[in-house]
Amino acid sequence: MTYLVSPDEVAVAYTELRTRVIALLREAGEGAADIPVPHCPAWTVKMAVSHLVGVPEDVLSGNMAGVTTEAWTQAQVDRHANDSLMSILDTWEAMACTIDPMLPHFPVPVNSQFVFDACTHEHDVRAAIGQSGARDSQSVRVAVGFIRNMLSQSALPEAQELLKANIADFDFFRSMTGRRSVEQIAECGLDVSAVQAFISSMPLSIPVASIPE
Repeated sequence: MTYLVSPDEVAVAYTELRTRVIALLREAGEGAADIPVPHCPAWTVKMAVSHLVGVPEDVLSGNMAGVTTEAWTQAQVDRHANDSLMSILDTWEAMACTIDPMLPHFPVPVNSQFVFDACTHEHDVRAAIGQSGARDSQSVRVAVGFIRNMLSQSALPEAQELLKANIADFDFFRSMTGRRSVEQIAECGLDVSAVQAFISSMPLSIPVASIPE
């Protein structure tokens, strides 16, 4: 059994996400650029968006050495350090004509991971600027499918317990990506120790304090 969403649906989820985030940040304006991102405390909104743009830039340029490492991600942030937030959004928008035709052909499950990462940071940015929304979006559905697929292949005994969780997709998504505190995870009905076991196998950690979303 696979929990992954179909490639065509994954492609649509990404294009919808990009359109949504660009519109959100254009409305927020350049003043949002230097707002700290609570879920990524070393980043500002502009730095988070530099990563959102940097991933497809690196895909298009074939720069995949060190993919997902801290150095690879930091290079994306550094690349746009002297750019305005609005110009970074322009760059992201302009890539649509090149990357969108490729999206349905991304290998599985890399395509879902691509959307999973973008969706994670969409909601990080939303939390930073106080604009919640898109919690029932197609990208959240893709992200949850990606997480559940990972759990279905995991040897962790806690994985099967987490697969049986019957909670809202958004709560599951944020809890399983290190965006919810122990208290928040417990409040939504997940087993905290099971989530901790899963997260410890990834480059993620549970926040010490609750972060409003």
